[in-house]
Amino acid sequence: MATQTITVVRIYLREGEHLLDKILKMLQENSKAKGATVFQGIAGFGEDGVLRTASLVTLAMDLPLVVEFYGEPVHMDELIAELTMQVTLPHIVSWSAVSHV
Repeated sequence: MATQTITVVRIYLREGEHLLDKILKMLQENSKAKGATVFQGIAGFGEDGVLRTASLVTLAMDLPLVVEFYGEPVHMDELIAELTMQVTLPHIVSWSAVSHV
């Protein structure tokens, strides 16, 4: 089995920021990302400290979202730079990983 070094990138958002469609469109049009997945959180808080939860009592329409994608390190650095120039991203992290292909 061959291995390849990749960079995994995560962008943390909230539904209410209305950035998801723009980010996904950029990732899809830019063929440098090998894949992308969006996770919706059931609870979370950001820098503002406000807890947002999916409980029936306090059903928030502003739940946490995580956009995760990956690709070759040089391409991910370029893509992060492009994303941050076009979209104000509240929180983005990346790390190296090994892909087994």
